[in-house]
Amino acid sequence: MESLAGLNGQIAKYDTWQLSNLAPAPEEEWDRLQSFLGLGKPDFEAMLATVEPLFRRGHELVVGTYDYLLNHHDTAVILGWEKGANPEHLAERRRFFTVWLARTLGLDLSHDFAHYLFHAGQVHAAHGPRQIHVPKMYVNGSVSLVNATFARFLMEEMPGNPIVPAALASWNKLLSLHLHMMLLGYEMARAWDDGDFPVELSFFGRVRSYTRRQKMTMHLPPDSRVETLLVRFFNYFPQMRADVLAVEWLDTDRLDEQGRPWLVVEKRYWAKKGWRVLLNGRNISFENGPHQIIKPGDTISIFPPGR
Repeated sequence: MESLAGLNGQIAKYDTWQLSNLAPAPEEEWDRLQSFLGLGKPDFEAMLATVEPLFRRGHELVVGTYDYLLNHHDTAVILGWEKGANPEHLAERRRFFTVWLARTLGLDLSHDFAHYLFHAGQVHAAHGPRQIHVPKMYVNGSVSLVNATFARFLMEEMPGNPIVPAALASWNKLLSLHLHMMLLGYEMARAWDDGDFPVELSFFGRVRSYTRRQKMTMHLPPDSRVETLLVRFFNYFPQMRADVLAVEWLDTDRLDEQGRPWLVVEKRYWAKKGWRVLLNGRNISFENGPHQIIKPGDTISIFPPGR
């Protein structure tokens, strides 16, 4: 069995702090659910046979979706459209939806699209430029309405065609995959805001290329540790992990419900050499690492190597 003590030679090239229990990265969830759903060649052949009629009605889908949201009282209130849609805001949302539809009908299964959907979920959780929070039920419902619209279009465009039922089953799988990725981003954004007091995070160097800003504010519960903040940070910015964190696989013994030992393999993440996290200007590697308690008014700074 490999223990932390046995990793000393490997850990020397890392800083001293570590994390565990990070959420799966978007690309990991994307691949895992795609495998579970069994999306394969027959599905893509069926969907491909229906792309053209769906594409022809794409404009109708985009316009109709936002007409529906405008005319439904609850969603109109959420979007701030009680007295009519703001033209600039409506155009933004139509463009966003059009990009998603084009990539969907193009059968895009790239990891880049997985991250795009993850970010879309964050936007719906009030982490977009307009900070509008769309409750989860409407995120779920909107994907269901798209699925229903696909079915209506295909029945109208390809009446009686035997490929349509198979295609709709496959589109349902694909849209379920999309929804799961959006909800993953949504949940990470909601977790970022879950707490009673604000903590300011400042970013330096190439960290800003990931965060696209110099500062952010996270809300934490009382008596939270630095570890909680860092787990939330790397769950929110999973694309940073490969740059900042090295993975160690550790096997440990646990007892099952009957008291029998069984082997569990866990991921641990170590900060690569040179990456620094400062709590109130002091490097956590020289203090108590991520176990330190964060108090109201504390600040966190994240530096890449060489800064």
